[in-house]
Amino acid sequence: MSSSESTHPFPRTYWREIELPTFEQLNEDLNVDVAIVGAGITGITAAYLLAKEGVKVALIEAGGVLNGTTGHTTAKLTAQHELIYDELINHFGDEKAKQYFDSASSAIKFVETTAKEKGIDCDFSKQDAYAYATTDQYNKKLETEWTAYQKLGIDGDLVGNIPFDIQIKSALLMRNQAQYHPLKFLKGLLQEAISAGCTVYENSVAVGIEEPESTEPKVKIKGGHKVSCRHVLIASHFPFYDKPGLYFARMYASRSYAIGIKTEQKYPGGMYISVDSPTRSIRYTPMESGNLLILGGENHKTGQGVDTLTHYQALESFAKDVFDLSEYHYRWSAQDLVTLDNVPYIGPLTKSKEHILVATGYKKWGMTTGILAAHLLTDYVLKRDNPYKELYSPSRFDADPDLKSIVTTNADVAKHLLKGKLEFVPKDPGDLQNGEGSVVMHNGQRAGAYKDENGKLYLVDTTCTHLGCETEWNHAEKSWDCPCHGSRFSYDGDVIEGPAKKPLEYLGDQ
Repeated sequence: MSSSESTHPFPRTYWREIELPTFEQLNEDLNVDVAIVGAGITGITAAYLLAKEGVKVALIEAGGVLNGTTGHTTAKLTAQHELIYDELINHFGDEKAKQYFDSASSAIKFVETTAKEKGIDCDFSKQDAYAYATTDQYNKKLETEWTAYQKLGIDGDLVGNIPFDIQIKSALLMRNQAQYHPLKFLKGLLQEAISAGCTVYENSVAVGIEEPESTEPKVKIKGGHKVSCRHVLIASHFPFYDKPGLYFARMYASRSYAIGIKTEQKYPGGMYISVDSPTRSIRYTPMESGNLLILGGENHKTGQGVDTLTHYQALESFAKDVFDLSEYHYRWSAQDLVTLDNVPYIGPLTKSKEHILVATGYKKWGMTTGILAAHLLTDYVLKRDNPYKELYSPSRFDADPDLKSIVTTNADVAKHLLKGKLEFVPKDPGDLQNGEGSVVMHNGQRAGAYKDENGKLYLVDTTCTHLGCETEWNHAEKSWDCPCHGSRFSYDGDVIEGPAKKPLEYLGDQ
């Protein structure tokens, strides 16, 4: 057994070590101006912005506040979203590429000024960001990206080394970026929103929208209660209400991993990410007992690829090779959604539903994108102009790359749909060791089994309740993950992440 598994049988994220407030479940019908579904970075920031404008807001969360992707990030506040600007110039033109940079930069400024004005201690610090290449192929791509920086007036440079024992070809520097503790900041922002009149409800699962065409739609909550409102803001990572927009066919889900370690080496400052594969992300965060080094990467499509535990092991090996790993404290993973053209969808769910607004597809850069999304959605609600509306509009589908991506994405889905149905399964539930999960044969049918540390066996039907793909066992997270559209389920079948809404069928325990 690896040290990563023996030390941390279930993931544990550093960011959630702070004490967070708890809230009651929604147990009555409500009538508000705006219902926000999802209490992560987008939902909380939007609740703050709207409540301080005197808007009556209800913030509704299926689980606990800040327990989703926001709590499982590397927390880089940067406009350097790997290699994006040359691509944006080619697909959208110089003006929109510059808008993308400006919108991300405005999010950094918002965190800096708000933390200062409200006295929120969130470990904010300015840091330079570096994207580095270790191969000739990606070195050329960095040079092309540097040309895009110069064209757009981005403050940066192309440099020959970084201050670690990593052999690189070059690194692209973007100056004056930042890092922070996202949950410390958002905890403070949430308190400000509540003080301004926002109400918050946890463990309240939004399951649909009644009368979506009317001027007063109703968010349906599991258990029967309804929230009537003038606007619905869907900030639930994957849109909980998806039928008109078919967002599941316009994005794919990707998982990435992070570990938090201690090292004797002095950290030189800066934030770093490799642009070639496998991805490696490097930053630090201050702790009472010194710096915690956060290493991330190992991206792959959800439900696909090698045993997920090997991704943590690869990061651990990287830590030993480069940083002289002395203590291993945390490991966690995140799921991110990637759109067909790599630009998030922020705005009306469809052209005909301007009172139902959505923000999704952040492509691992939610720290800036979540904040700019909250500002953009707020301007939609308040009927204010915003220069970024067209760039992020979910209804934009006029670029050729979209058409290619739709074909590729759906072909990939079809392959996994068929593969799961035809898979030969040699294992029986009785073959499992304690702490092990696997696809098994149960009564002649494909099933999912997990045996906990006490020997209790949990059996589920592995067929995803979204569109019928077969889920695969995620060893590292002890979950069932769908390779088609990224739905995830707990070992006993409960939905962890959508688009699925119904749990896996439970076949019993032994």
